[in-house]
Amino acid sequence: MLPQQQKFTSPSDFSRTIKRGRRAGTRTVVVHLVDRSSMPDADIALQGGPRVGLIVSKAVGNAVIRHRTSRRLRHICVSRFGSLPKPTDLVIRALPAAGTASSSELDSDLNKALKKLGVGHG
Repeated sequence: MLPQQQKFTSPSDFSRTIKRGRRAGTRTVVVHLVDRSSMPDADIALQGGPRVGLIVSKAVGNAVIRHRTSRRLRHICVSRFGSLPKPTDLVIRALPAAGTASSSELDSDLNKALKKLGVGHG
């Protein structure tokens, strides 16, 4: 479970990150990353800790598969918080292949996408 302060709180958080952020994709996920410290809106920039938003659409599968995929991605994100810079917003969009991927495949793909963006896990 993601702590409340590390979740997106509004649709505008998603759209801001997708529009202003850098993007990297793999077979199962597309990751959008933005550094809040570079944002002109001071109250957003000052919010603490990395924040994550997940997008898991119907293209991933039925409700059971979507929820399972979301749980797996949330669990993976919690383990990444130590390696993300504090003023970071991250949107993870699951692609259809994520519905059949294992947790280790999702973890590996997320790691690859973050490395492409210059944010390694470790």
